[in-house]
Amino acid sequence: MKYGLNLLLWTTDVNDSLFPLLEQIKGWGYDGVELPIFDFTRSNFEQAGRKLKELGLASTAVTICTGEENPISPDAKIREAGLARLKKAIDMCAAAGATHLCGPIHSAIGEFTGQGRTDDEWKWGQETLAKAADHAQRNNVTLVVEYLNRFECYFLNCAEDTARFCREVNHPHLKMMYDTFHANIEEKDPAKAIQACADQCVHVHISENDRSTPGEGDIKWDITFQALKDTKYDGWLMIEAFGLALPALAAATKIWRRMFPNEEHLATKGLAFMKANMGR
Repeated sequence: MKYGLNLLLWTTDVNDSLFPLLEQIKGWGYDGVELPIFDFTRSNFEQAGRKLKELGLASTAVTICTGEENPISPDAKIREAGLARLKKAIDMCAAAGATHLCGPIHSAIGEFTGQGRTDDEWKWGQETLAKAADHAQRNNVTLVVEYLNRFECYFLNCAEDTARFCREVNHPHLKMMYDTFHANIEEKDPAKAIQACADQCVHVHISENDRSTPGEGDIKWDITFQALKDTKYDGWLMIEAFGLALPALAAATKIWRRMFPNEEHLATKGLAFMKANMGR
């Protein structure tokens, strides 16, 4: 098991200003970090990769798709732009040494049509991500599809559908992840959800129901950790939390009040919580 911390708690940028934070995260006892990819400046990711290697920290990465770069758009040019964006993000992963590119890479976040997904969108999404997975394979990166709750997207909202999406693509470098925050909204039974996607799940976001310190909220943690053990999950447990440090990100994630004393509290208590529960 590997324990990580998503840097979106502090920043959306990857540059040398992160280096003191990376040293602190290493000191807290983490195995790695999740890098945000919203900028595509290769030299920044190369520099970060060297620092991570120096510290002995591994990394994954997270990105999104936009309305202008949407893998499921009915407009072929927009789908191509979505593919191009994913390829650029994969290149940043390769530059930094990140092994997984995670996130809602299947469709544009926050974009709605007023109805559920269509058969065409399902097909377009699979075609686009299969091509992206080819590029990922050439760069030793695995694409990791994240389903989101109904208030953030309409294309993939549950573990069962996301697992089926990945199985049908049937590409060794396209898998999925489980996120406790989204599952808390969308899944009736977290154990059944984890079992339903066990053959495709290679990454887990540990996220409290209020996006704050894991273990201090209302997620069904006992059931969740037991299901991960029962399915012999042995990948990343990556804390994904959001605060008020970045006003634009706070607005996007709908964080309107402080939910934890400080970032160190969240990071250290969250790591101890994950280790205690997986070690029981």
